[in-house]
Amino acid sequence: MLELLLWPFIAGLVLTVIHAYFDLHVLARGVIFVDLSLAQVAALGLTIAILAGHPVHSPAGYWYALLFAVGGAVVFAIARPYEQALPQEALIGIVYAVSTALGVIVLDRAPLGAEHIKQLLIGSIVTVSRQDVGMLALIYSGIGVVHVLCRRPLLEASFQGQPAAARGGALAWDVLFYVSFALVVTSSVRVAGVLLVFSYLIVPAVLAGLLASGFALRLIIACTLGALLTGLGLYASWTWDLPTGPAIVSTFGAAVALVVLGRAATRLTRRKLAVAASAVAVLTAAPLISSPHLEQPWFDALADVAPVFETAFLDAGEREQRAEAIQSIEQARAELTRLRALDQDVRWGKESMDAERAERLRQYLAGKSEISAGDQLVLRHLRGKARERQRFALGLPLLLTGAYGLYRLLWRGASP
Repeated sequence: MLELLLWPFIAGLVLTVIHAYFDLHVLARGVIFVDLSLAQVAALGLTIAILAGHPVHSPAGYWYALLFAVGGAVVFAIARPYEQALPQEALIGIVYAVSTALGVIVLDRAPLGAEHIKQLLIGSIVTVSRQDVGMLALIYSGIGVVHVLCRRPLLEASFQGQPAAARGGALAWDVLFYVSFALVVTSSVRVAGVLLVFSYLIVPAVLAGLLASGFALRLIIACTLGALLTGLGLYASWTWDLPTGPAIVSTFGAAVALVVLGRAATRLTRRKLAVAASAVAVLTAAPLISSPHLEQPWFDALADVAPVFETAFLDAGEREQRAEAIQSIEQARAELTRLRALDQDVRWGKESMDAERAERLRQYLAGKSEISAGDQLVLRHLRGKARERQRFALGLPLLLTGAYGLYRLLWRGASP
């Protein structure tokens, strides 16, 4: 695993550092989606290169994408002084929508257009090579040197606004910022795809902003979190055989959810917790009473932790059938885990297997998965029976308790 994921991980570190730096500027300027918009403009240039017959990863494809991205960057820089009449976020949204629509129109005329759209969205960071990482590092280092040399006017333009930068030529500094940003985005999209590039730009810096203040400290935290989340995403992709780019994006999303929920939990008072618990009780009980066969995540989680919560509503024969299905599922899961690991090793070249045996392995995996799905269907049928019997035995008391709690906490609590 290490030798296969090493260069994708290093590429993620390089992307994290440069995008975390630029995102601190982007957040200060209030142009949150400029990266997504520029990435889509670069993708439009790349689609035109594809239509012209150039491969996605060809030098011609790169220069097409860069030319379009630089054009979009100049438009954003020129429009910034007119923020009052044309807000930057509105212009960014317009550019994103138009470039996406044009890209779809162009790819509709290209062979394998749907595959190209998928590649542009999710990229192929897992196939990145040492040479790709070296080229990215070289380009980003050059941009970093320029930004270090011009750091004072660039920081003033981002963090103190247009008037503060005007004395040094605001338009020139805005053009420098957006053009260098376009170069970063174009280079990143070729490796990681539009969605992952946007995640690298936004998520680490947003998390750092929730955890600290100050430019330097936020940059350090953003780089650290980006590296950690990249590693976790790559590990999840390897372990569960997931598409690498979407796995990393999902890991970023989970991190944001955890941080936001954690900060929200620290601000909850005892009364707010009681209101939330009463509301959950009402929202859980009402669907159970009205339609017991709907998905019930709260009841399912409780039954998984304490099976008696479900088995108490089944007769002896149903409980025996449930136990057999669970045992069969656990055995199938262990066998599928072993076979999927073998199949993954064959795909990654760690194990050798002739084509016929590999195909038989995949067919056996598919058949085993179907059998396991049948056992899962049995469990869902039994859970449905339990739900019918829980409908009023649990649903009605829970609904009344939650409704009474809301009444006491909200209506009577608000009375003078």
